[in-house]
Amino acid sequence: MPESKKTTSLGILALAGVEPYQAKADEEYMNTPQQNHFRLILEAWRQQLREEVDRTKSHMQDEAANFPDPVDRAAQEEEFSLELRTRDRERKLIKKIEKTLQLIEEDDFGYCDTCGIEIGIRRLEARPTADQCIDCKTLAEIKEKQLAG
Repeated sequence: MPESKKTTSLGILALAGVEPYQAKADEEYMNTPQQNHFRLILEAWRQQLREEVDRTKSHMQDEAANFPDPVDRAAQEEEFSLELRTRDRERKLIKKIEKTLQLIEEDDFGYCDTCGIEIGIRRLEARPTADQCIDCKTLAEIKEKQLAG
């Protein structure tokens, strides 16, 4: 399984070399230390994803072979196809990370796009690119299931 798929909330924090944020009493939400905390997490995550892209590129260049056996050639093409699909998902995630970093720069990070309330430090540590609070996200998923079902 690719490294990025193993990344859990604790994995994301460890990747950035940070501990879970400990808010101080009466601390303002999304103050400079909190923004810096998430900036570190997002930049480390983006860097890890970029390294995965570079590894895939090198792997595909190094391992590309013209196998005379059609079964071997098909197996390699399937492996490369799977890697490319994974990298495409990661490319989209990198764009989302960059959008989130921009929100931090604009002091607009950490608030629900739907209702405007605080998303919350723990939710953002679990999913730093979250753009909805847990209630709005839950409602959106319920609606999505109803439309799909």
